[in-house]
Amino acid sequence: MLNRFGKIVITTLGIALAASAAGAEEQTRTITVATEGAYAPWNFTEAGGKLAGYEIDMLADICPRMKVKCEVIVQDWDGLIPSLNAGKFDAIVAGMLQTEEREKVITFSRNYGTGSAAFLVRKDSTLANMPVGKQIDMGKDKEAAKDAAAEMLPFMDGMVIGAQGSTTAGQIMAELFPTIEFREYKTTEQHDLDLEAGRVDGVMASPVALDKALEKIGADQVAFAGTEFTGGPLGGGQSVGLRKDDADLKKLFDDAINAAIADGTLSRLAIKWFKRDISPKT
Repeated sequence: MLNRFGKIVITTLGIALAASAAGAEEQTRTITVATEGAYAPWNFTEAGGKLAGYEIDMLADICPRMKVKCEVIVQDWDGLIPSLNAGKFDAIVAGMLQTEEREKVITFSRNYGTGSAAFLVRKDSTLANMPVGKQIDMGKDKEAAKDAAAEMLPFMDGMVIGAQGSTTAGQIMAELFPTIEFREYKTTEQHDLDLEAGRVDGVMASPVALDKALEKIGADQVAFAGTEFTGGPLGGGQSVGLRKDDADLKKLFDDAINAAIADGTLSRLAIKWFKRDISPKT
């Protein structure tokens, strides 16, 4: 529940039992996990201040497996990595993709989601005429990605594309669409509002986040269009961000996530929140 300091304290029977079994000489460890609280359906803040989403439910499952108590706090996206390395919390669980660039400053758990980036566009723009249906791995086939971008560029002429700042969407736009006007936002919620109002013609983000925007704005106004990209800047999927010297905590997360994959928990949570299974299979 939400306490007066803005922390979500996840406690479960499993944690209580673990602490009881350990005896008085061993205390249950508490770790602080930061999330954005503004990236539905990965993590978001409901009316009244309660956090919800795939990652919040996942933490409620894996923290007991780790035999720890998790305190989940909200942190602005662009401050997540600097604050982690400054020791303000122990882990990041915020729909963050494991990428080579981020691995230069932090380390990651094994992935608990699979990442891609797609376009949601206004139906009254030329973007809506972009060919739909392709999915290209930028890491495995760079030439195919460039060809797909070249095919989309004529429809993008004069259009404005938005995306959340400090994300892989910006890297993809810079690499494949450098001539297109690109607008950065602090949160996906902000660019969804501008998309609905017509202040941008399209946005790029994770398809599962865009599913939520489509539902909210309405299929009469917006639609998916163009190529969906995987790999390359999108890296190895959504993972827990950790300090490089925290090998013990990384192992706890790795083991708990592997167990939640093996028994189907992450698959069930993915279907609940995304209506599609974005959980890793191995």
